[in-house]
Amino acid sequence: MESRNPIFNRSEEFQRGGYASFSTPSANDLENMYAAPAASAVDTGRMTIDDVVVRTGALFAVLLATAAPTYFIWKPSFFVVLAAGLVAMVLAFVTSMGKTVKVPLMFVYAALEGVFVGGISAFYAAAYNGIVPQAVFGTLAAFTAMLVLYKTGVVRNSPKFTKILMIAGAGYLAFGLINLAIALFTGNSVYSGNPVIAFAVSAFGVGLASFFLVLDFDFIEQGVRNGLPEKFAWVAAFGLVTTLVWLYLEILRLISILRGGD
Repeated sequence: MESRNPIFNRSEEFQRGGYASFSTPSANDLENMYAAPAASAVDTGRMTIDDVVVRTGALFAVLLATAAPTYFIWKPSFFVVLAAGLVAMVLAFVTSMGKTVKVPLMFVYAALEGVFVGGISAFYAAAYNGIVPQAVFGTLAAFTAMLVLYKTGVVRNSPKFTKILMIAGAGYLAFGLINLAIALFTGNSVYSGNPVIAFAVSAFGVGLASFFLVLDFDFIEQGVRNGLPEKFAWVAAFGLVTTLVWLYLEILRLISILRGGD
């Protein structure tokens, strides 16, 4: 059955040749093949769960390497933090486009996103004591909950599910950029207005980011099952990092709204 994942379909490695492209082995070759141990995913250069975990850890290590000093020592101005976040967002789009796996850009993104996350976290921590650990715990809890729901089959990916999420994600991104522009020019935003509306919008953002984890989980599962080349472990890791950072920022904002009276 042909995979409906566009990444699988456009991968050149999957479109190259078929059984007819191999030469017929001799009897001795067949005997040696049967006697040899079964090849693992590592032996055949296919993506594994371990590959994704290691690469996700590498990207997070770079992100934390810039986030920690930004949060504890540097504490840059809001506009420096905003600039780092916008450049990181552009890099995320560039990295996600095209057929090539752009590993260097992923690390540059992680470094810039670390500055953004560290700076934003410092701003929130100055206004709400203890909010950063709460947001980190909330992110881990949401990640665990979505993983359990996915593995137990309660929430599964499908073409319709993906289409709905993509439309909702594009709309939410457009809303966020417009809201940011209004806030910069007028000093007001959705989140500084009616608290009920602010809570509803922020809760929607948390839910949307959480459901995007399902797409990441499905990509990893389908990639391992279909023998996606090892290099695509970077794509899976990058997707997880971007979604988790997004989820963390949404939870950070939601907690700040809930603690608005502090």
